[in-house]
Amino acid sequence: MTSETETTPSTGSCCSPTGSCHDGAADVQIGQADSVTTVYQVKGMTCGHCEGAVSEEISGIAGVTSVAAVAATGLVTVTSKAPLAEDAVRAAVDEAGYELLGPAA
Repeated sequence: MTSETETTPSTGSCCSPTGSCHDGAADVQIGQADSVTTVYQVKGMTCGHCEGAVSEEISGIAGVTSVAAVAATGLVTVTSKAPLAEDAVRAAVDEAGYELLGPAA
């Protein structure tokens, strides 16, 4: 005696009924066209705690949507709704206890 089980595709997942994660429509990133990404060089970060402190302070600047700090390189990538005043970024980095060297080359 053999039993056959029919599996119906689940609804509500990100995949289409064919099992593909794409149904031919283009990927859409809302708001990305209106954002500005700037990479800054920060001196003095040596660990994850440093990354967190810098990220937290920069995140407090109005218009900032994301911050990614990497201690190993000293680079901080900031995405915002509009260009940021360098003085505001410098003040945030200073508040965290580090030195902003300026935009990365």
